[in-house]
Amino acid sequence: MLRELRTVESAQERHVTIAGKTCLCFCSNNYLGLANDARVKEAARNAIEKYGWGTGASRLISGTMRLHRELEERIAQFKGTKGSMVFATGYMANVGAISALVGAGDAVIIDRLNHASIIDGCRLSGAKMLVYRHGDTKSLESVLSGAHGYKRRLIVTDGVFSMDGDICPLPDIVTLAKRYDAMVMVDEAHATGVMGETGRGVVEYYGLEGQVDVEMGTLSKALGGMGGYVAGSKELIAYLQNKCRSFVYTTAPPPAACAAAIEALNIIEKEPERRERLWKNVEHLKKSLTTMNLPMTNSASQIMAVIVGEASKAVAKSKKLYRKNILIPAIRPPTVPKGSSRLRISVMSEHEREDLDRLVSLL
Repeated sequence: MLRELRTVESAQERHVTIAGKTCLCFCSNNYLGLANDARVKEAARNAIEKYGWGTGASRLISGTMRLHRELEERIAQFKGTKGSMVFATGYMANVGAISALVGAGDAVIIDRLNHASIIDGCRLSGAKMLVYRHGDTKSLESVLSGAHGYKRRLIVTDGVFSMDGDICPLPDIVTLAKRYDAMVMVDEAHATGVMGETGRGVVEYYGLEGQVDVEMGTLSKALGGMGGYVAGSKELIAYLQNKCRSFVYTTAPPPAACAAAIEALNIIEKEPERRERLWKNVEHLKKSLTTMNLPMTNSASQIMAVIVGEASKAVAKSKKLYRKNILIPAIRPPTVPKGSSRLRISVMSEHEREDLDRLVSLL
């Protein structure tokens, strides 16, 4: 159960260098290969030349720079919302938004397998945390029907679940929210840039634009950078700018990170072939793994997991793959429930067919 750090000595790409040896990487969230893209790096360099590196203050003091506003405008345009706000990390976006939207006397209702940052935001909010069975809308309705005594009700769900790779049943969640007068917040961290016809996320995937109150996402996965965001109505953004502690009381992200994210969004829109390559890779790997009858999660995304069971066995298999120059760390408790330790595979658009076949052969 002891975690140890492996130091990567190269850029985040399909191959990474660790302790002097080259490994095929199947654990990065760099889904579209933008973390080391030349245009993204150039945008960051240009921003450093003009604005320097640090911001020196929080957003409400003197830390808001032109690139912060440009990125927020760009995210709102990309997501089809009236506004957005940028955070230093996705974790801060979830913790801050949830704890600002609900508090004592309210209820926050979450999927059992939501990300840790959502759970921590719920705990910090002071609201009553109610949990429904994973992906089970009947369980959700049962929870909602018993939550009449609260001032506000907020349903929060991952869009793509980061450990199983499945997608939330968002249309049913939105329908139930309307029926029981609840708000809906969706974490698009692993969906932004990937899911939907144009990569705008699970909300677009289901055609639910304008029907979700709070859309959260990250700049650190498919966009290849750092940071998080919340998108929604102008009123939501104005409220969070005044009430969200993880926004108000922290130094603003570096302007170079904003410039890199803007360029990444431009590339995602101009180069749909990146997303097409990703989904072809996903289809090929999933088909190959299915023929092996491995115990897999019910993935519908670029995240797949082979369930091993005991933590010690998962660690042993991960080490064996590493000796064969395949990097897939074991995922074990408390990240996943006891008895469900696994090898979590992340597919990237930049993986070659021979990379996928080698992984299958070794598995």
